[in-house]
Amino acid sequence: MTRRLAEVAKKVGVSEATVSRVLNGKPGVSEATRQAVLTALDVLGYERPTQLRGERARLVGLVLPELQNPIFPAFAEVIGGALAQLGLTPVLCTQTKGGVSEADYVELLLQQQVSGVVFAGGLYAQADAPHDHYRLLAERNIPVVLVNAAIEHLGFPGVSCDDAVAVEQAWRHLASLGHERIGLVLGPGDHVPSARKLAAARGISGDLPEEFVARAMFSLEGGHAAASRLIDRGVTGIICASDPLALGAIRAARRKGYDVPGRISVVGYDDSAFMNCTEPPLTTVRQPIEAMGRAAVELLNARIGGTAVPAEELLFEPELVVRGSTAQAPRD
Repeated sequence: MTRRLAEVAKKVGVSEATVSRVLNGKPGVSEATRQAVLTALDVLGYERPTQLRGERARLVGLVLPELQNPIFPAFAEVIGGALAQLGLTPVLCTQTKGGVSEADYVELLLQQQVSGVVFAGGLYAQADAPHDHYRLLAERNIPVVLVNAAIEHLGFPGVSCDDAVAVEQAWRHLASLGHERIGLVLGPGDHVPSARKLAAARGISGDLPEEFVARAMFSLEGGHAAASRLIDRGVTGIICASDPLALGAIRAARRKGYDVPGRISVVGYDDSAFMNCTEPPLTTVRQPIEAMGRAAVELLNARIGGTAVPAEELLFEPELVVRGSTAQAPRD
């Protein structure tokens, strides 16, 4: 008990006597200090006293599918900072292959009595994936906000970049450069943002050949394999569903002896860190990460405060960033 008092007191920056008063429900402690002590208990992994367990922690789960793609650490930085400004402590949950699953993380977060959860990528973006853990959150009335996709019928608000506008910007850019054989490198078939991008591309092109659509896992290696197939089928412009996929496409073109952008033009998606430092610098469609992240936190905080939030998806406008990976179509 003495060790617990000391650790919590050090974490919060108050005396052990103050921590003791909070744990025993004694008066003479400000509400801000009281909440800070309770949050420190949660963060350090100590159980709350029985009389305090009915209150939710000032913790918010931040669930990410990975950290290798720079877009997810960028979202984590924005969302985590916005939560901290509101006195909420983000608990980062990152999935790893063969490690803790998204459902396991949800169970752990429920045990910690979190105030809410933000999912910035995850199984909700896959239509055919299991969604039972999301239903569990809905049944427990835990505030949840989804970033870049939505699950119907669960009542969760969402914040997304407009996939249709993103593809339209990239497609019109390549078409303006004279590209007529434009291909897409997308995620798996049940990936909702990829499905939205494909629908937009078909709407713009009017007649997009099926062989000009290649699917891959979201990695540089996946982009390399998918783009290699498209190049063999004669495309001169490639629109990718993420920046790592685009970097894989550039590598595929070079391995085949084709110059980028002299022979093959490539457009990414996200404008994640260092895309202006690649060779060539990557033309990509930028997600407004700052605005999206802050909007997600505002929605979550409103729900935590008891304000009704429409179960709608807010769509944010992307921005085409033209760099050196696109150029005039080759003249055969």
